[in-house]
Amino acid sequence: MDSATALTSLIIALPLLGFFVNGLLGLSSKSFRRRKALIGTIANLTVFVPFAIAVYFFMNMGQGSDPIIVELFTWIDVGSFSVDIAYQLDQLSILMVLVVTGVGFLIHTYSVGYMWHDEGYWKFFAYLNLFIFAMLNLVMANNLLLLFLGWEGVGLCSYLLIGFWYTDMANSAAGSKAFWYNRVGDFAFLVAMFLTFQHVGSLDFDIILSSLEAIPADDKFWIALLMFIGATGKSAQIPLFVWLPDAMAGPTSVSALIHAATMVTSGIYLISRMSEMFVMAPEVMMIIAVIGALTALVAATIALTQNDIKRVLAYSTVSQLGYMFLALGSGAFTAAMFHVVTHAFFKALLFLGSGSVIHAMEHVEHGLHDEGKDVHFDPQDMRFMGGLKEYMPSTYKTFLIATIAIAGIPPLAGFFSKDEILAFTFNAGFGEFAGSLYLLLWVVGIITAFLTAFYMFRLTFGTFNGEFKLPEKINKATGAEQYLHESPKSMTIPLWTLGGLSVVGGFLGVPNFLLSTFTHQEEHINLLHNWLYSVTADYDLALSHSTEWILMTASILVAVGGVYTAYRMYGSGATEDSDAKLADRFGALYETWSEKYSLDELYEGIVVHPTVRWSEKGLAKFDMKIIDGVVNTVGGVVRLFGSVFRYIQTGVTSSYALALVLGVILVLSMLIL
Repeated sequence: MDSATALTSLIIALPLLGFFVNGLLGLSSKSFRRRKALIGTIANLTVFVPFAIAVYFFMNMGQGSDPIIVELFTWIDVGSFSVDIAYQLDQLSILMVLVVTGVGFLIHTYSVGYMWHDEGYWKFFAYLNLFIFAMLNLVMANNLLLLFLGWEGVGLCSYLLIGFWYTDMANSAAGSKAFWYNRVGDFAFLVAMFLTFQHVGSLDFDIILSSLEAIPADDKFWIALLMFIGATGKSAQIPLFVWLPDAMAGPTSVSALIHAATMVTSGIYLISRMSEMFVMAPEVMMIIAVIGALTALVAATIALTQNDIKRVLAYSTVSQLGYMFLALGSGAFTAAMFHVVTHAFFKALLFLGSGSVIHAMEHVEHGLHDEGKDVHFDPQDMRFMGGLKEYMPSTYKTFLIATIAIAGIPPLAGFFSKDEILAFTFNAGFGEFAGSLYLLLWVVGIITAFLTAFYMFRLTFGTFNGEFKLPEKINKATGAEQYLHESPKSMTIPLWTLGGLSVVGGFLGVPNFLLSTFTHQEEHINLLHNWLYSVTADYDLALSHSTEWILMTASILVAVGGVYTAYRMYGSGATEDSDAKLADRFGALYETWSEKYSLDELYEGIVVHPTVRWSEKGLAKFDMKIIDGVVNTVGGVVRLFGSVFRYIQTGVTSSYALALVLGVILVLSMLIL
């Protein structure tokens, strides 16, 4: 076994080993379950070591290097169909491995402190390791079927982790909701694989991408469309995005893992991996861009009205994923992956920061209960917060860094990736296919950028500025501030690490026109584009430098305008009065946003309730009358014959001898005659 095979096997095997060690020992040994430091160490090491190996591969891989293919063994070999357990390390997959293991390790480290007092500590870390294992299979797979194994694996793990506190029926329902909504997209993905194999005869990426000309144009359209539908499930796009906000039912570190580093990026990765096929289906590209822009706008408007700190971030994730799909549909596959990377930094930081806040608010609630005060409040509702920057300085500073980054304020990470997406969308407006539509989508992107800056600073100001609101909300709760405290270092160190990445991460993709202005060099010097150019089929950015400067200036002004507006309305930390003004200004529209466009109710009305009614009145009767009837009839016939033939079995030896003799006579008679 060569070193590449051994190291690749370790990347995959170690998280799985962590799952089995913590899972099996935790299941069988009470003494092991009490050794939480050991459990956390095992879980963290089995993610950190793969990250270190990925860094080694990254440092030794050139920008145009051939992919490293590691074939471990044949998985399925039936007739002409053969699939290997084989992994591919190229520029795209190694980028994703770095994000999954790097951010995943920080989330694991944070979870050591966050979940310390949970009874299911061992099980939680076993599930986290399994999640990382499934995601690594997804991004490193050399064929669609192995990718689909990881695809389903992250779906299973999301179900287990979202519903981790399953004794609460709301949490259990949220896990089931995520599972079932993803099955819709997964079915479409399966059909796309069937069509691909029908035309190509293989599911290996290199064979598929080298045989695209053999696939008829109509079938390319359907394969691309079905893969996109699969991506809408995992990456939470219209109409399948409603599961993601409910995923907040799980522990906060799970929310960070799902929203930042793993599951929701699956669809973007799939389309980027198959980008050569998607550019041959321009109609699908347009559909992707439209759905992405609509998702970004719809989720942003909903986020304006939410008061649960994690739900604001959840809808923010949906909106940012919409940005990524807008990039994909505009032919900016590298820009989409760039935003995946920067979003992983600042969104993981935001979720972990929110967990730190919730941790402190729960401590307040417990402290008041210990005083004998019967106080109940929602520790995730920012209307009970305010003034927390005085008590939680590290959480506040890192949360503010992430907010500035996602708002698109230069020079933080989110500015560069979001600006590139908007530039490519504007650029697509001058293409041959549906040009004017892309210009409209650029306007939608600009509006969404304003809303993003506004609702994120609304969240930050409402949580950390002003006075602590809890004493105003709840009688007998005065003095509650004494229980507020900063989170332990096991939680704040990951916050500061992600804060640093949110500051510098954007420099991976500084646009060429900006660099050439200061370096006076015209060659292609964008680091991330240089890294991914051989594996993604990006459209060319054909804008003049002056146009790019205008677009960047507009992007900055829009972001600053959103921040300023939020400061004017929410800078004092008071949220309810300003929310009431917004509600008065927008009227029924604001009510629609606060009700989340009634999409859950719509799906309940057109899918769930009819299915339940049909099951109760139609399917249940068919099951009782037809299915049960056939089964009961067969059973009755067997019972009838049994009741007759049982008289032959008398248990008397002479009777059996007589039957044997009569049988012999009968056979001989037949032969003679």
